[in-house]
Amino acid sequence: QVQLVESGGGLVQAGGSLRLSCAASGRTFTNVAMGWFRQAPGKEREFVATIDRSGRTTYYADSVKGRFTVSRDNAKNTVFLQMNSLEPEDTAVYYCAAELRAGWGTPRLLHEFGYWGQGTQVTVSS
Repeated sequence: QVQLVESGGGLVQAGGSLRLSCAASGRTFTNVAMGWFRQAPGKEREFVATIDRSGRTTYYADSVKGRFTVSRDNAKNTVFLQMNSLEPEDTAVYYCAAELRAGWGTPRLLHEFGYWGQGTQVTVSS
């Protein structure tokens, strides 16, 4: 089992920044890739970003590329999502997720992740 707890969400004006954190416990954090997803009201949960177990390889959805940065601190069992130039369309509940099976890649699909946090609300006003 692994437990994930997100923090850092809030209300921000368009063009502003937020930094989300996700603290992990209960499993060897350094063995798994981590991902961020988001879900807006009335929409399906969608992929945002992923980072491999080493922290050297990342992958982003086209909608956030160049604005969001995913990183991790394996010594602190924490993954981050730095969000800059936020847009109203970024408004959603953001979830961090841990890879279901230990690997060396950058998973991007929902079924590749087996553990989820409770989510943190991000609201961007225009």
